[in-house]
Amino acid sequence: MARRSNDVPQDPGYIPPDRRDLVYRRAENGELIAYTPEEYGVRKDDGLGLIKPVNSSAGLLVLAVLITIGFGGMLYGIVQMAITDQWEILGEIWWMYLLVLIPLLAGWSGYFKERKAEKLRKAHNLPRPAE
Repeated sequence: MARRSNDVPQDPGYIPPDRRDLVYRRAENGELIAYTPEEYGVRKDDGLGLIKPVNSSAGLLVLAVLITIGFGGMLYGIVQMAITDQWEILGEIWWMYLLVLIPLLAGWSGYFKERKAEKLRKAHNLPRPAE
């Protein structure tokens, strides 16, 4: 059981968060703020690459929808192979479906993770991390 302050009212069973789990990042105004991993969301730094990654929920949603449309086109190809009875083509390109499935799942999981983080930051009145 966590130690409680006598002057601060708390819910029964309240356990303060462990300080080791916090992510310390600067907000857009330059202030250093501590976020829980759930409030932080997806990675915000640029990763030292040439292209800055998409890390807003709107950008992740656009990418996830585009990948989903591409995967839908690939599924349409399977339907066309079934209709025209050309299953030997699928035997040669089946691995492409696995390669597209990985970014499809990563895109949607990143979107849902960042959307949940945005809701938590809004509920706790925290700014979006800038880095």
